[in-house]
Amino acid sequence: MSRPSLPTDDQPLLLRLAERVGLTRTGVVVLATAVLAWIVARVLGGRMVFLLAYGAVLVLVLARTLGRAKPALTATRSELPPRLRQGQSVQVRVDLEVPRRTGLFVLEERLHPALGRNRTVPVGGAGEAQRIDYTVTPRLRGVYEVGPLVAVWSDPFGLTRRVTEVLPATEVVVHPSTEGVTDRPLTRQWEDPPIRPPQSKPWPSGFEFYGMRDYVLGDDLRRVVWKAVARTGRMLTRESEQGITDQVTIVLDTDITHHSPGVPSDTFEAGVRAAASLAVRHLRDGFTVTLLGPDGPIGQPARGERGRIPTLDAFARVVPSRTPLSKALDGLVMSGRRDAHTLVVTPWVDAAVGARCRVLVDRGTRVTLAVLTWEDSDPSVLHLAGSTGCQVVVLRPLTPLDAAFRAASESVLPTSDVHA
Repeated sequence: MSRPSLPTDDQPLLLRLAERVGLTRTGVVVLATAVLAWIVARVLGGRMVFLLAYGAVLVLVLARTLGRAKPALTATRSELPPRLRQGQSVQVRVDLEVPRRTGLFVLEERLHPALGRNRTVPVGGAGEAQRIDYTVTPRLRGVYEVGPLVAVWSDPFGLTRRVTEVLPATEVVVHPSTEGVTDRPLTRQWEDPPIRPPQSKPWPSGFEFYGMRDYVLGDDLRRVVWKAVARTGRMLTRESEQGITDQVTIVLDTDITHHSPGVPSDTFEAGVRAAASLAVRHLRDGFTVTLLGPDGPIGQPARGERGRIPTLDAFARVVPSRTPLSKALDGLVMSGRRDAHTLVVTPWVDAAVGARCRVLVDRGTRVTLAVLTWEDSDPSVLHLAGSTGCQVVVLRPLTPLDAAFRAASESVLPTSDVHA
């Protein structure tokens, strides 16, 4: 018995349509022969040619009838984690049992191309237990399905094909990869001396070292400066300056117009990774993180470590759009808030974006522009970004995020001459 052909995305459209109605390649040839013979018989005449055409159709009908019986089988798939990291490998096992004798069929586990290739195995015989072991390694963030698991079989002539679902598909959310990054929310630009914004709760343990004081019962022992204890004989703890804000706003430019070409776009995915890394860092530090895009909020505002998973879920679902970044900045300008540390991740800065950033800076908002660059980037983008008055971080390919942000923080002026 010939093995049924399996549909692939690179097959011609006509052949894929034929397989959707249950024909194999051989079945398509037989059907085409029947149609051609009928046309020749109709034009030129000839009873034998008519009989040939009707005989071919009869064979197809017979093959379709013989291939109607579904194979009896039961299958179970190992439980998959609902969330994966980009590049994380997971072992999947499918156990199959055929309780009674059946013909040869093909078991196929269908996967999204970002998760790997489809897995197929021929199955036949009676009372046999088989197992399919394979590895899923997502190459790209997103929301995908593992499965469905289908059985594909054919008739004895190999002219028709049947497909039945054995196990339903399982959804998995693939989080973007993140990097460690140093980004410190500082005071607003035009405050001297710095004071706490009226609508922001102070962060009790800031980042900048303020001094040492005597240990008080209840203090975290991890803050004890043991070198000072050995030198002075007193229990001294490290004290940091009080933070100016506990609010962080991250704006991700999802406008595909100015990102690098390709599906997926390299700069678009780099922007998602950078925004996700910044969000995870500030959530771990206990801040409230709000994610914005040109089309509106990305997920819900989150605070602290417990908000990390929902935030990464939101980043997994981010898709390109055609809405300009200026629309997201308009929302920040209209809100009138000045108490949030604002980061904008974008590959493009034009006059409209620059004007809105200058309004935010003149109002006293601390704004950081993380500019994504690639080989065909417009050099004027960095020049315009430097003229906005914002701190500028240049994110180049293969440059670690932490190195880029550290270089920007060590520079005297936030200009476009930041080198990661």
